[in-house]
Amino acid sequence: MRRPAGPLARPPRSPVAGAAVVTAVLTAVLWGQEIVDTFAFGGQLDALGIQPRNPDSLSHVLSAPFLHAGFAHLAANTVPLAVLAFMGALRGTLRFLLATLIIVVVGGGLVWLLGRGSSTHLGASELVFGYLAYLLGVGWYERTPVAVGMAVLVLVLYGGALWGVLPGNPLVSWEAHLFGFLAGLLAAALLHRRRPSRWPAGR
Repeated sequence: MRRPAGPLARPPRSPVAGAAVVTAVLTAVLWGQEIVDTFAFGGQLDALGIQPRNPDSLSHVLSAPFLHAGFAHLAANTVPLAVLAFMGALRGTLRFLLATLIIVVVGGGLVWLLGRGSSTHLGASELVFGYLAYLLGVGWYERTPVAVGMAVLVLVLYGGALWGVLPGNPLVSWEAHLFGFLAGLLAAALLHRRRPSRWPAGR
């Protein structure tokens, strides 16, 4: 039995408002962390980046995507991160947060396992490439007009960034780009792939 909507019933929450809040919080966390790191710790928190195959660095998988080597590095990531995070959160706040967790853990775990040694990997570009792949994957698995339209828009806006998954500038963690991208595809498959019904159709 459904409860009739009364005068005190809450109006349904707008997905746009929810996505905007999530994006704003994520952006604020990144900038707040960098401000604190720069002015209170002198950049020492960057040591919490991923150092491949260093056992002491394994837990840094959870912190590395939220650290940056200065404000220029953070500024370069902020706009694509905010745009892609907003678009991803429109697909559902809970699923977006789960996708973020998958990207951070799986993408960062692969960087720790397979990344170049004697280096420290950090930066939100792992999330940027993860969200990019996530939105492309959602378009592939859902194949609804909205999902496909968002995937096409993402390709138009940031398709050129896909070259970043290949080795290039030794100062850029292409491993974080590549493994973040693969983790984003995995998140789309786990969270949006249609599964066959457990029950046979009635006759």
